[in-house]
Amino acid sequence: MKKWAVLLFLLVCLGISYVYIAPSLQDNVEVEIQPYNLNNNDTLDAELSSDSTQQIKITEDQINRGNLVLVNSEYPVDQESIKSDIVNLFTHKELTQGYVLLEADIYLSEDVARKFSEMAAVAEKEGVNHFLISSGFREFEEQRELYQDMGTEYALPAGHSEHNLGLALDVGSTETSMYKASEAEWIKENSWKHGFILRYPEDKVDVTGIEYEPWHIRYVGLPHSAIMKEKNFVLEEYLDYLKEKNKVSAEVDGDKYTVSYHPFSENMTINISENHEYEISGNNMDGIIVTVHE
Repeated sequence: MKKWAVLLFLLVCLGISYVYIAPSLQDNVEVEIQPYNLNNNDTLDAELSSDSTQQIKITEDQINRGNLVLVNSEYPVDQESIKSDIVNLFTHKELTQGYVLLEADIYLSEDVARKFSEMAAVAEKEGVNHFLISSGFREFEEQRELYQDMGTEYALPAGHSEHNLGLALDVGSTETSMYKASEAEWIKENSWKHGFILRYPEDKVDVTGIEYEPWHIRYVGLPHSAIMKEKNFVLEEYLDYLKEKNKVSAEVDGDKYTVSYHPFSENMTINISENHEYEISGNNMDGIIVTVHE
């Protein structure tokens, strides 16, 4: 017991905080918050390493692209934000394994659809197997008509809905309402393991400005979904958190990640170790997030 007390004291002195989740069925998450400093030459190191590095040029339009772009009443969808791999799910049977479609003209990012199908397969093994998709990607005009028909309580204006991105989908159950379906409960507890988040949870209405929607999920990818689950963050809170901390390290099921926020500046470049995988996403506000997979 004394050893743990000494260790905790040392961590506090070093200014490093650790947050740990007890292991679940197959995953655990460990988050380490570390300081991050901007170099004087405006070159940002996403992951310092003794290995050779590659220099990535960042352009302003990247602020509006990627899996972490924020879309809400304040930040609209930019044309650059729309996923380029939108497909009609009805004509891609290989993407609809493990769930059914409510209609024959539901569109979604091909990559997101594949990940949802993989997630549904895992849920089926756990006895939850009545998923359906009722809505996916919507063109601005379709969203505009929906907004006119449904009103502000049930829809967002065109350009301010995540459905205009291709990253969000409405999930239902073939058995009952999502307010009481086992599919909704499974998504709430497990979707983060597959890179998805419940975008409008019941306890975050004051943050999102949207009433509880147990059917609306959004793909953000790992480790972001894991950190958001562990911290009980919605996307607005997570992006603010990254801006505050600048750099976060996370370990998810043995995989190590470094996530760093960088305010955009002219002639901006980022140095990344050549032997590391990485993803770059804008926040649709003022900067980019670099995720390095070690």
